Amino acid sequence: MTQTLYEAAKRFADMHADANGVATTPFPGVVILREPLPTTLQYSISKPMVALVLQGCKRVTMGQDTFDFGAGQSLLITTDVPTVSQITTASAAKPYYSLVLELDRALIEALVSDMGNVAFPAGGPVRIDPTDVEVADAALRLLRLLDRPASIPVLKDQHLRELHFWLLSGRYGGAIRALGIMDSHAQRIGRAVSVIRADFAKPLRGEQLAEIAGMSISAFHAHFRNITSLTPLQFQKQLRLIEARRAMLSGGATINTAAFDVGYESVHQFTREYGRLFGRPPASDMKAAKQDQVTAA
Repeated sequence: MTQTLYEAAKRFADMHADANGVATTPFPGVVILREPLPTTLQYSISKPMVALVLQGCKRVTMGQDTFDFGAGQSLLITTDVPTVSQITTASAAKPYYSLVLELDRALIEALVSDMGNVAFPAGGPVRIDPTDVEVADAALRLLRLLDRPASIPVLKDQHLRELHFWLLSGRYGGAIRALGIMDSHAQRIGRAVSVIRADFAKPLRGEQLAEIAGMSISAFHAHFRNITSLTPLQFQKQLRLIEARRAMLSGGATINTAAFDVGYESVHQFTREYGRLFGRPPASDMKAAKQDQVTAA
């Protein structure tokens, strides 16, 4: 089944992947990634998602935790979190392929309600496991709709629901279920994360975030770290730096402008913390990143 899924994903990605290796499907929240070579470090803010690796290997770091995984395995992330990722195994002959599904919270809530008192296995917010057969099977049925475009408007919703159902029913069930339980710790921390993401350039007030999450300060900090692997301040700092890097690399912002736009009052502090996260100061990093872009082109 996994081989057949790989072939279906490969066929679509080879035809539709853009310059960044992303093949957008007609299914909401579903993309296929294709990379013909190992990549440099990529910095982003991941949303709750599942990535089914079909060929090649990847490394993802969140906070102090690093995960290596490859073909036949899946990565689960159940919270918005800054990540550093790198494709470690890929070649022109055997590119890296993965099917990525952004988890639909509303769909999960409905499924949790419909499934009633089903026992869910316990699970943390970030997991690496072999891909369940039922999940691969449901993903394949979804991709097969691509060969029958007229079927997509009629059948895509039920196939996405089925895929979420098997994810909930499998080894990831406990972690995903927390996204669909009203007022769970995951949902409470998710509300605070949404505020940080929307207002990351503003000063961080722990008391306000704890109030939004409906927790005491101590409980909020403990659950935030357990779910995101970072403290709220570390989360905000990484979010600011990733956004500043994006603004300089893609938007052409100067170092000073990027620093002040994301909330720093000191360019010196920005430069120091940027170097700690990305391994080199902004000017050197921009020069190297742009050279990588030229080489890739």
